[in-house]
Amino acid sequence: MIPEVAGFSKLSKEQKIDWLTTHHFNQSQQAKNTLLTYWNSNQKLQQLHDEFSENVISNFYLPFSIAPNFTINNTRYSIPMTIEESSVVAAASKAAKFWNQRGGFKASVINTEKIGQVHFSFNGNFEKLHFFFSQIKPQLIESISTIQTNMKKRGGGLLNIELKDKTQKLKNYFQLHCTFDTIDAMGANFINTCLEQIAQVFQNEALQFDTFSKSEKHIEIIMSILSNYVPNCIVRAEVSCPIKDLPNTSELSSEDYAAKFVRAIEIAEKEPYRAVTHNKGIMNGVDAVVLATGNDFRAIEAGAHAYAAKDGQYASLTHASITNNILNYYIEIPLAIGTIGGLTRLHPMVKLALEILNKPNAKQLMKIIAVAGLAQNFGAVNSLITTGIQKGHMKMHLMNILNQHNATKTEKEKIIAYFIKNTVTHSEVLNQLALLRA
Repeated sequence: MIPEVAGFSKLSKEQKIDWLTTHHFNQSQQAKNTLLTYWNSNQKLQQLHDEFSENVISNFYLPFSIAPNFTINNTRYSIPMTIEESSVVAAASKAAKFWNQRGGFKASVINTEKIGQVHFSFNGNFEKLHFFFSQIKPQLIESISTIQTNMKKRGGGLLNIELKDKTQKLKNYFQLHCTFDTIDAMGANFINTCLEQIAQVFQNEALQFDTFSKSEKHIEIIMSILSNYVPNCIVRAEVSCPIKDLPNTSELSSEDYAAKFVRAIEIAEKEPYRAVTHNKGIMNGVDAVVLATGNDFRAIEAGAHAYAAKDGQYASLTHASITNNILNYYIEIPLAIGTIGGLTRLHPMVKLALEILNKPNAKQLMKIIAVAGLAQNFGAVNSLITTGIQKGHMKMHLMNILNQHNATKTEKEKIIAYFIKNTVTHSEVLNQLALLRA
């Protein structure tokens, strides 16, 4: 059994590695060498990475790729994507080229409202609680005036506070539901700081409120926290083109292609089993840009999937229709992201990514990310209704298989040439490797 370790966070990085490799690996020196290989030789840069997190022992690299040729609102972008799956970048790039020839992408931010809540228990008369809240609300807003100083200068801050009765869902459960606009910051720390201050004032003032009975004065604050569900922080990206401009092959006419494409989207709108995979493909593109620009992909994932179920059943985030022989195809997705604060000012590659995108503000970055998601979805659906998903995916995966089996440069060249006209499977790659090596 692995022994318990005391004070692990206080050990030096070298000591942490020694303990880990001693107790977790048969080949401890080999494991140690691997960890050391990924340290950055630039000591200042390595220290920066060490201070991003807790108990850091090495770095974990992901490819930093570019999907070029995106036209969004008549502006050309090369979109940075941090992801380990090569087919994602290839599909996005192909979609960008396809829609460039058909007017490019259009994108618009519908709203940027974010939400935080003070969750509390109150055992008493709701009318008295409502009266108390109406009296104390200006003081709650005033209590965060110093916290909001810089945010207000940028045009953001608290928008409103509402008292919400949730007792039908949970006994004695109420909320202070707060809405914010954090402009170019993601705003999590700002929102949480405001909420904790509001909660403290709310609780303290209740103790002094004469209308409350003795028991009513003791409001219990359960927690104060922002929500990653942001149904009013929405961006829309879209494309459209005449049906005659869609792919036309001997197997599928433009009209048939359009009908099949719309039908595929409709299936994802109605069938949750398909919708989950459909939206996962969208998030391939979204997360890759979110990661590259130093934003929180976990929060984005949680919010997007919750939004996909907002009508009571999990469904597609993209939609398509045909009107007057025009294919219309769009996505609406919640994106609470930032271009200031967090890693955006610290991580050298994040700063580089934002510079590649011409230093966008939060609204501009929302549009770019939504377009990446729509492009990724188009690439996936296009493959599904034509050649099938595996043909392109496995050819992109071929290099991973070859590297896994230590193929030489010559072997790679010969096997890649072989699979230009043959279906890629793991077993067939190994078979071709064996033939070459024999």
